[in-house]
Amino acid sequence: MCGIVAATAHHDIVGLLLEGLRRLEYRGYDSAGIAVLTPSLLRIRSVGRIDALAKNAVGVSATTGIAHTRWATHGRPCEENAHPHVYQGVAVVHNGIIENFESLRAELAAAGHVFASETDTEVIAHLVAREHAVCGDLFEAVRRTVVRLAGAFAIAVLREGEEGRLIVARQGSPVLLGIGADGHYAASDAAALLSVTRRMVYLENGDIAELSPNAFRIARFDGTAVERPIALSQLSADAVELGRFRHYMQKEIFEQPDALANTLELVATTSHVHPNLFGDAAREILSDVDGVLILACGTSAHAGMTARYWLEELAGLPTTVEIASEYRYRVSVPRPRQLVVAISQSGETADTLAALRHAQALGQDRTVAICNVPESALVRACALRFLTRAGPEIGVASTKAFTTQLVALFLLTLTLARLRGRLDDEAEARHLAHLRHLPAAVEKVLALEPAIQQWAQDFAAKEHALFLGRGRHYPIALEGALKLKEISYIHAEGYPAGELKHGPLALVDREMPVIAVAPNDRLLEKLKSNLQEVRARGGELYVFADADSAVAESEGIHIVRLPEHGGMLSPILHVVPLQLLAYHVALVKGTDVDKPRNLAKSVTVE
Repeated sequence: MCGIVAATAHHDIVGLLLEGLRRLEYRGYDSAGIAVLTPSLLRIRSVGRIDALAKNAVGVSATTGIAHTRWATHGRPCEENAHPHVYQGVAVVHNGIIENFESLRAELAAAGHVFASETDTEVIAHLVAREHAVCGDLFEAVRRTVVRLAGAFAIAVLREGEEGRLIVARQGSPVLLGIGADGHYAASDAAALLSVTRRMVYLENGDIAELSPNAFRIARFDGTAVERPIALSQLSADAVELGRFRHYMQKEIFEQPDALANTLELVATTSHVHPNLFGDAAREILSDVDGVLILACGTSAHAGMTARYWLEELAGLPTTVEIASEYRYRVSVPRPRQLVVAISQSGETADTLAALRHAQALGQDRTVAICNVPESALVRACALRFLTRAGPEIGVASTKAFTTQLVALFLLTLTLARLRGRLDDEAEARHLAHLRHLPAAVEKVLALEPAIQQWAQDFAAKEHALFLGRGRHYPIALEGALKLKEISYIHAEGYPAGELKHGPLALVDREMPVIAVAPNDRLLEKLKSNLQEVRARGGELYVFADADSAVAESEGIHIVRLPEHGGMLSPILHVVPLQLLAYHVALVKGTDVDKPRNLAKSVTVE
């Protein structure tokens, strides 16, 4: 979950390293550091955000360096545990977890090595230094080191006395190379390098690369030379700038109409859904499935839970949604003809990747990735894929990635329903028309922001909140609760409204606001009964209703009405005001919206 940047060039790279870290701060922000060759090795570290590091680096210039922003795993956030880690002139930055670090550390300690941190990363610096003393070459020393490491890692290494030389290696955690006109670079994410290049080389697991200002070479961990293609990143520098917005989360909430339109571009004019939306082999694979298994974490799991209602109702396929971090650790019953759908914004989520590999090991090879990053490990690991085209999502709390995942899952549902003969031309045309209308419908929902801002003033003083939904809106209640607790630190829970009387009602009083998702669907009357249960106990209700919902505002019942009913796509419309509510409550409370405490965006460790 950490972020790394590295550079060797014919110009000063310190500013680039710091700016790259700022663009990677979503990956972790407990501490940060840089190591540069001046030509002697200079290391600067600080606890907290990149701005603190930048102040300590004023006046420093160099042409070769590595940098890191940390999400703490092994060892508390402090300067001693901050990267880069250094031993005998070798400096290392690392994203991931070294699972066998304890045995390696014990081996090194027995040989007289003394450690200065609590981290797993420090053993890498010690191993590289020891191997270099034997072989005399940095590339070979790193190669000999990485074959001894177990776990997931992306590393960048430099050595004092070797200005203009960097070594980068990948196993399980993402890292890419940037190919510039006057230098070569590496980073966890292309966004960190957009100011210098859009030409990227995506390393594969088991790759090790050597970079100099004028050249680069790639080999496998066994030393075999290999070539990787240069790809032109579709991101632009503007895409990762705040522009007129106060926070990335706010920007990304308001980018949802465009993100949805971009994701729907392939069906913008067609009258039918085509299986090849998911890949050339999609018709053959999707025509022969007898169920669906969805693997995901966090917000992506809520997308999967919503899709379960669509898949079972429209496609007639039994669907199971598994939390990826749990699935691989329980005994399950494999179904070879089951379609395995893996969902991840980054495509590098460690738990989801591990769950996918477990499903494949059980013989379930009909796989599809729903992802926002085309070059990601998840996309490469699946037989089929759908790219959501949400654009870069920097805010830790996911917004536009969620709504575009829902669109992708609905398109998958329509495709499966069509292939199974459960979707006639008229129904297909109606569903596609509703999909095409989504960007405009979301635009109207965003106009409700002023009313939601007023509610935020009431919520900011609360310590707990309860979110209710029924049917396909129950996962939306879960997502609303997750957003509120992620960025405002208010304890919130999502429940199916029908479960209220089976326990949660005991919590309801005037100090615990209850937020209800109340679309005008066949479950509305049932939901209204649940809301009366809240009012009868003195609870304060905040209801997101459709324009034509027969829910009346009264004392203790506050209503924001969405402009229209979205039908089966209503979950996509109803989650937007919940995102806005969480955002504005966090603003009132003064929390760090884009970088909430203890969290990071791309969860690349288990």
